[in-house]
Amino acid sequence: MKKLLARLPVALCVTVAVVAPIATTAAAVVVTPSAPRAGKLVQVGPIAEHGFPAWYRDSNNVRLEACTTLEDPLCSTLPDEVPNPDLPVSYPDNFPGEFFYQLAGADMTLTNGVRATIGMDLEGAWAAEEVREGDQMVFGRVRIRFDAPEGERYRITHPYGIDDIVAGDKGVNMTEDIGTGAGAFGQALTSRIGPFLKWDPAVAPAAPAGYIGDPGTDHRVVGSPYNTNFVRIERLNPTTGAVQAQVGFTDLFSVQGKYATNSGVDLDQATYTVGPDGRGVIEVFATSEPGQIIEVVGNDTLGYRGARLRGANGRYYGRFPVTRAPAAGTQVEVVNSSDQPAMHKKRTVVDVVRIDSVAYNADAQTLSVTASSSDKAGNPALTVTGFGALGAPFTGVVAPPATITVTSAAGGTSTAPLIGSGQVFAPAAPVAAAVADTPAIIGQTVKLDGRTTTGEVDTYAWTQVSGPAVTLTNPSSALATFVPTAQGVYRFTLAVRGPGGTAVPVTVTVNVTASTGPRADAGPDQTAVRGRTVVLDGSRSTVSESYSWRQVSGPAVTLTGATTARPTFLYTAQAMPATPGPNAAFVFDNSPVVLELTVRNPAGISIDQVVVRPMAETLGGSAVRYRTGNNEWRISGTTSLTVGQRVTVVLGSTLTGRVIGTPATVDAAGAWSLRVTGPVPGTIRTVSIVTSTGAQQLAVPVNVTN
Repeated sequence: MKKLLARLPVALCVTVAVVAPIATTAAAVVVTPSAPRAGKLVQVGPIAEHGFPAWYRDSNNVRLEACTTLEDPLCSTLPDEVPNPDLPVSYPDNFPGEFFYQLAGADMTLTNGVRATIGMDLEGAWAAEEVREGDQMVFGRVRIRFDAPEGERYRITHPYGIDDIVAGDKGVNMTEDIGTGAGAFGQALTSRIGPFLKWDPAVAPAAPAGYIGDPGTDHRVVGSPYNTNFVRIERLNPTTGAVQAQVGFTDLFSVQGKYATNSGVDLDQATYTVGPDGRGVIEVFATSEPGQIIEVVGNDTLGYRGARLRGANGRYYGRFPVTRAPAAGTQVEVVNSSDQPAMHKKRTVVDVVRIDSVAYNADAQTLSVTASSSDKAGNPALTVTGFGALGAPFTGVVAPPATITVTSAAGGTSTAPLIGSGQVFAPAAPVAAAVADTPAIIGQTVKLDGRTTTGEVDTYAWTQVSGPAVTLTNPSSALATFVPTAQGVYRFTLAVRGPGGTAVPVTVTVNVTASTGPRADAGPDQTAVRGRTVVLDGSRSTVSESYSWRQVSGPAVTLTGATTARPTFLYTAQAMPATPGPNAAFVFDNSPVVLELTVRNPAGISIDQVVVRPMAETLGGSAVRYRTGNNEWRISGTTSLTVGQRVTVVLGSTLTGRVIGTPATVDAAGAWSLRVTGPVPGTIRTVSIVTSTGAQQLAVPVNVTN
């Protein structure tokens, strides 16, 4: 058998990982195909003796079982995954560390001679990478790998979708694992794997009977939910995403998988009901595929013989006599006799708890619960979860849960919804709160603001209680205003009423002085990083009734909240030369942003300015090498500003020439590097560098070597 891709450790739960642990990683984006998805994985089979699902089913009703043996070359695990490959596979002592329900992949040579691989697997493994009960997991994996220059962008179309990937310094190296939560076998249904791939029956030879294909022979397949039963790799423009060239294509795949012949069985529930003399019945509930022979294994201690369960639509039920109540921990066993070998399942038999009533009295704060057990011989103790032993009503229950659960000492449990009684709850009286514009000047519109009042409010009422008489505007709303005509101390009371009653009134005081003009204060000058948000502060302006900000000069910005005291704007990042260039119209502009604040009141206006300068940045350590033998650039440098900014390198002594590669990113230590193929410099022997935070370095010498 041919295993296409080596195993790597997987993370917990749901992982979309780009596997390149050193330096720059590839950036991968899953693209939704334009065609609607037609098919997926739809069902997890019963749990087998090894703790993994016996099979998975797809929307085409194909069931594949786990390939865990070493004897079947068409459905095998690898010998190095088993502790002792010379012995038969057995659980747990000699069980593989990983195996597959579907192992599918393609291998091709790209136009530049590079080998590319893609794997699309439904894999079983262990969360802690060792065989340990409870750590079983099954996940869907898509993995794509091939060497490529850092920064190059590719679109890979394959049977399970489209991936848009920008190569890192390890090339294209992407792994997506979905469903790696231990025991959460249904998570794999949400992965991109499914429906299963299988050999195209219209293409000879046919797949071996009982298998989706022969993993040792590449073959055309069917099963893609997007009808893309091929792998196509295209190189894209890094900026626009336009297709530059198709660099690889294949419609031949290696696939491994075996059609499930066994159905398995899940024992969903086993309960007993006995009278005072201990005689009664056990009831058994199981699930499997339709048409199976599901039997209960006889139990001499309880007094019943082996017998067949009745089945319909994959559900199976049996009712069997017992001569005594089961002891604690007694298990019932069922077997699917249709399977070869037959699958067995055991489950502890428990009593049935019946909740007769749940009553909560909200006025008395009491909870009453009545319940009973189906075990009338042992009469096991019953407990109400979160409250205690069943019996007298529970008191002091301020806030009950939505459901009540009763548990029996014999293992049974039952849950019922709670319905309360008592008086309905009414809103509390609101709490009045108010503020006012103070100090104020004659002729200014003064706001009386009660909007911070809390609670349910039906009416507001503002009343003047002292000071020169004024006329209130909107005195019956939360926000009232007035215009004073004389100096003095003005007092107002706010009364608030709601469905819960009347609030305690609150009083606000406004001190009014003679008319004086406002004074604008746009705040101190600032230094900021380009590409980040800047907050302006005109709150120290005095006697202002309105604010108005505008930009005077500098790189264009957009103000948010331009009529407030504290507006913001995004300090625009320095525009970068467009790839691939040249860019004859490129303009470098790192000038400060100058903004103007105008404040007004009835007595006049005032204007002030603030200057926002870019954070200083110095470029250094620039090393530029061009190798003529392989048309490769290696460029690196450092910067005094470490904010993750982008760095673009341009061929020539100005920033208007052809761009080399794609922008690099400054790391946490202030270093950056670029390693790309082309462009050919010709006779040019300098490059120029610009950052998105506004630094430039012109005419850096190029070291040309072979």
